[in-house]
Amino acid sequence: MASPSPSKNTVTTKTSLPVELLPTDLARIVSQAHPALLLSAYYLRFPALVADPVSTLLNSLLPLATIQIAYAVICLPAVGSTLKPVKKAKPGSKKIPEPSTARGLTVFYALVLSIVSVPVLAAIQVLFGAPVTTHIPHTLLSSTHIALLAIFPLIYVHGSDGEKWREIASVYSPIDEVFGASVGCFLGAWLGAVPIPLDWDREWQKWPVTIVTGAYAGYMVGKLAGGWLWKGKRIEFD
Repeated sequence: MASPSPSKNTVTTKTSLPVELLPTDLARIVSQAHPALLLSAYYLRFPALVADPVSTLLNSLLPLATIQIAYAVICLPAVGSTLKPVKKAKPGSKKIPEPSTARGLTVFYALVLSIVSVPVLAAIQVLFGAPVTTHIPHTLLSSTHIALLAIFPLIYVHGSDGEKWREIASVYSPIDEVFGASVGCFLGAWLGAVPIPLDWDREWQKWPVTIVTGAYAGYMVGKLAGGWLWKGKRIEFD
């Protein structure tokens, strides 16, 4: 097999790097606490989710959005911030704090595009077997949770970079905790559909309880794997 040209390797090295956490102690602490916080909140709300999926998913959107925004702002570099050269401060001069306006605009931009992606995610769920004429609120709300978990952080760190999104869509982006969490979320949601058709006659098998549960569980596993085990590696399809 012919080896890739040196120029291609150079481009990949320059433009395709894993996302690094912000270099602060607070970012490291919050990044490690983030999965535990999400999982604990979901566990406490699980009985209510089984009893009333629509109401529980709707009431959980604001807490989930708050957690995701806090995680992004504290731990992740906003789109474009890693591309700007860091100027060394002169001896004796005061350090100028990073402006929060850009981060606020990036959060708003990422939230809007995440919400825009909800109908697309709902359509994908329908293609994979979600009810078409019934349970529409269930599907839309589960898609919104997936968008806040998987899409929002990706947009926050990558913006609308077409080349990067092509890499993400082809599942060839280098693994980091943002990309790993997103892959894990989608894979978990897909695997979460497995128990639904089984003849166990359990209340938690109804739509979309197992889908949302799989999405959250996959998000946690992917985030931890991307941040610790396989960071910088790529998913290879032989």
